[in-house]
Amino acid sequence: MIKRIVVSVILLLALGWSYSYPRDSGQWENIDPAVHQWYQNLMRPDSPSASCCTEADAYYADIVHVRDGRVFAVITDDREDAPLGRPHLKVGTEFEVPPEKLKWDSSNPTGHNVLFVSVSGYTWCFVQSSGI
Repeated sequence: MIKRIVVSVILLLALGWSYSYPRDSGQWENIDPAVHQWYQNLMRPDSPSASCCTEADAYYADIVHVRDGRVFAVITDDREDAPLGRPHLKVGTEFEVPPEKLKWDSSNPTGHNVLFVSVSGYTWCFVQSSGI
């Protein structure tokens, strides 16, 4: 009985950590509806039923380096954070992008590479610019 409870708790915790809840508190009202829709529909490459998150977790990262076969994205986004409802990440901050977080199956209407990342450094997704 106790073993079942422990297994159930572990499963619930694992499920809770594998899904992120996008934040939307009306801050997207002045954004192009097509771009907003793209953000809303973008799913994680390593977990196709989970969202990459929204504009509140998205930072332009137009500088990308590959070192020792690993991809690194550098924040280049100098937009104001408050209107986007996101925490501040300093321009020039570099994040490693694990291979399973590289999203290749979606066009990108922003004209920028977009890194979806948490303040703690967890990468949700990285979407390369479509060259717009």
